[in-house]
Amino acid sequence: MFSKILVANRGEIAVRIIRACREMGIETVAIYSTADKDAMHVQLADESYCVGGARVAESYLNMPAILTVALESGAQAIHPGYGLLSENAKFVKLCEECNIEFIGPTSDMINLLGDKDMARKTMRAAGVPVTPGTDVLEDVESAKRLAEEVGYPLLIKARSGGGGRGIRLVSSPEEFENAYNSACAEAQSAFGDGALYIEKFLKPVKHIEMQLLCDKHGNAICLGERECSVQRHNQKLIEESPSPSISAKTRRAMIDAAIKAAHAVNYNSVGTVEFLYDKDGNFYFMEMNTRLQVEHGVTEMVTGMDIVQWQIRVAAGVKLNRKQENVYFHGHAIECRINAEDPDHGYRPSCGKITRLHVPGGSFVRFDTALYQDYSIPPFYDSMIGKVIVQGRTRELAIRKMKMALSELSVIGVMVNRDLMIDILSEKEFLDGTYTTDFMEGFEKRKSEK
Repeated sequence: MFSKILVANRGEIAVRIIRACREMGIETVAIYSTADKDAMHVQLADESYCVGGARVAESYLNMPAILTVALESGAQAIHPGYGLLSENAKFVKLCEECNIEFIGPTSDMINLLGDKDMARKTMRAAGVPVTPGTDVLEDVESAKRLAEEVGYPLLIKARSGGGGRGIRLVSSPEEFENAYNSACAEAQSAFGDGALYIEKFLKPVKHIEMQLLCDKHGNAICLGERECSVQRHNQKLIEESPSPSISAKTRRAMIDAAIKAAHAVNYNSVGTVEFLYDKDGNFYFMEMNTRLQVEHGVTEMVTGMDIVQWQIRVAAGVKLNRKQENVYFHGHAIECRINAEDPDHGYRPSCGKITRLHVPGGSFVRFDTALYQDYSIPPFYDSMIGKVIVQGRTRELAIRKMKMALSELSVIGVMVNRDLMIDILSEKEFLDGTYTTDFMEGFEKRKSEK
């Protein structure tokens, strides 16, 4: 087992990893930007080092500085959290060359699964259902012809990256060329790769993801699903487990498909297979994320497994201590992402000093955050400042508990989306579990008409 780990991230996920390491008796090294010198993760770690300026390119994406700190501090491994360098194959390759364990899959694995075109081909060959679509497009003219074969509406999607960037919904041939050029430019700017492919646009659909945990000895288990269909601009807002919509038979089929996907690429580490689930009960592979997910706490609540600690263990070569038939699920869990933003004014980001903070408590209520009173939220980073996660014996009780927890949450000094979350939880489609990925479109339309 590792004796010292560098945490190459910030905010709530850096705090989450540091706490997991502390429980395991592992020393931690934090990195921080000049804007984060007073951040909680800096204070909690055993050692902390500034790696650059306020912007992520100068600090949290500064590979030479991060690796220098890792080597000089004697860290044996680097945990990337999510986002930032967590799926950067170049950084993983540098870690491998420096003989530092990257807590995640290999650079080759990230390259394979980060290339969504190659991932689709691999899954199709392994017998995993894949959304109808094309291989990588050569140019706009040939893409137009292929689009006619796939049929409208369709999605133009970037081969690389994630986070909803490089994706365009196209409803007619007249829109195609502009959408193609726009998606290509955005993908090139965001990921350094402008390659695109086409997928059939399925609607209405649900977004269901399966949590995998795989070791270096060929063992893989699936820790069940998370329903992630409450989204705005492809960004998840609320997640829950189990899904209120899929049957036990479908769940079993999805688990089998996720494990088949892991074995197809000899995957090891934590990973997530994302599926689209249509109104006819069909599901299709969308992509595989080779990192810890923001919403991993939902699965932790229903399985009782610490996913971060197990991610560290399997990176150190530890074998999984259970088989699929020994994975048990308890109750229902829901997560609401708390963002520093103003939903009533175009979701404008909010930053500033926290003058009052009260976090919810009670049995089976968890608030993952890096906030503390008098902390100043800097303007340079993602707007998510915390995650409220609850578990109840039933879904109805979990929803009630989440509303109670949100009502108790008080963050004064910045605008947050707490009231938006309460409103969503009160909507009929959410309460009956029929909501799909276009839920927020209808919700915001109804809200604007009031």
